[in-house]
Amino acid sequence: MKLKYYFLLVVFLVLLDQLTKLLVYGYIRPGQSIVINPFFSLIHVHNHGAAFSLLADAGGWQRYFLPAVSIIISTAIAIWMMRINIKHVLKLSALSILLAGAVGNLIDRVWQGFVLDFIDLHYQTFYWPVFNVADILISLGVVLLIFSDIKKS
Repeated sequence: MKLKYYFLLVVFLVLLDQLTKLLVYGYIRPGQSIVINPFFSLIHVHNHGAAFSLLADAGGWQRYFLPAVSIIISTAIAIWMMRINIKHVLKLSALSILLAGAVGNLIDRVWQGFVLDFIDLHYQTFYWPVFNVADILISLGVVLLIFSDIKKS
């Protein structure tokens, strides 16, 4: 597969992430929660920090710091992708998925100053931090990247 198809995958996944966020904006008010089942809800939450709301209450400087870090990391991933042999399908797929997640959240940070999170998983009194499609892509990309390196060994 040609490298351009991996970048098309990135574009498709970013659009998927942004579409899900647009749907949440359109149908769920900030703070509103819609219970789907005893383990899963949709909730409209603005995350002004990083993963798990880290730095959310940092005083505002994170609004500029986090996008800058995202731009640097996204650029590094894109350059890394261009330097990988096209035969490394799993690694290129992993990096594409990871890049899409980073760019999806970067778009939110740049345009809104926060990331929209809406997937709420819970069991009785245990609640996982609320997340979004871009967060899933980042996690999946990291797991696949690790797996691609283990597979080579």
